[in-house]
Amino acid sequence: MPAPAIEPIRRQGRPLLRLGLAAYSFRQLLNLSRTPPTMTLDGFIDLAATMPFDAVELTEYYFPQTTPAYLAGLKGRCTRLGLDVSGTAIRSDFCVNNAGRLKMEIDHCKRWVEHTSRLGGKTIRIFGGTVAKNDKEDRARRQCIDAIQECCAYAGQFGIFLALENHGGITGTAEQMLALVRAIKSDWFGVNLDTGNFHSKDPYADLARLAPYAVVTQVKTEIRRAGRKAEEADLKRLVQMLRTANYRGYLVLEYEAAEDAKTAVPRHARILREMCG
Repeated sequence: MPAPAIEPIRRQGRPLLRLGLAAYSFRQLLNLSRTPPTMTLDGFIDLAATMPFDAVELTEYYFPQTTPAYLAGLKGRCTRLGLDVSGTAIRSDFCVNNAGRLKMEIDHCKRWVEHTSRLGGKTIRIFGGTVAKNDKEDRARRQCIDAIQECCAYAGQFGIFLALENHGGITGTAEQMLALVRAIKSDWFGVNLDTGNFHSKDPYADLARLAPYAVVTQVKTEIRRAGRKAEEADLKRLVQMLRTANYRGYLVLEYEAAEDAKTAVPRHARILREMCG
C-alpha cells in the first residue's frame, strides 16, 4: 500500500541543527573542466575539517569517477576527520517531454542512490526540472510526481531520502513547490530548502511555508526579492524559522556570493556555528 501524500514532518525532541558545507561553495576550484582542477574533493574535505562544520555535502559535478573504491576513499577520509557525509547533490530534470530522456533521468537518480549509500549519505538533492516549450505545466507536473515517486521507492531500499530543491522552473515558487510536495506519496521524500532561491516580494514567508517539509536545508548568505538586487540574508531569522518548524537536520552552507569563498566561508561558518550551537 503506497504511503499517503506527504504531510509536514512531525519531529520528536527539540530543534537540532547540524552544520554542513556544500562542495558547490568552492565550485570554481573544483571545476573538472580545468586540467587539473585547483581543488579535489579530498582537498575540499580536508578544508572543511579546519572549520567548525559537522558534515560535507558532495556535489555530483565534482566527482572525477564513481567507482566503489573511490567512493570508499572519500567516506574513509570523512570518517578519519570526524565529518559526516550529509548527502549528495545531483542535477535532474523530470519534466523532459521525451520518454527516452526521462528514463535516463530516472536511471541517473537511481545510480546516485547507490553512490550516496556507499558514501554513507542520508539525502540526495534533486531538481524538478523546467517545463519544455510547447508543453503544459500540468502534464509536466504529473510526470515529475510519478518519476520522483519511482525514484523514492528505490531510494527507500537504501534508507536514502530524496530532497526536492526550490530551484526555479517547475519549483520556482512556493505554490509550485507545494503542488508537487503535497502530491508525492513516499516516506522517503522531503524538501531541500534553499534559502536563496525564492525571488518573491517576501522570500522569508515563502521559505517558512516549506520549512515543515524540509529534510535538508541549504543556507545562502544572500537573498534577492522580486525586482531588487541581492541583499545580505538575515541568517538569524532563517535559523529561527527552522527552529520554529522544529527542524532537526543539516544546515548546509552553500556559498555563492561575490567574496572569495576562501575568506567568506570560514567567517560565515563561525557565525552560523554561534547561532546553531
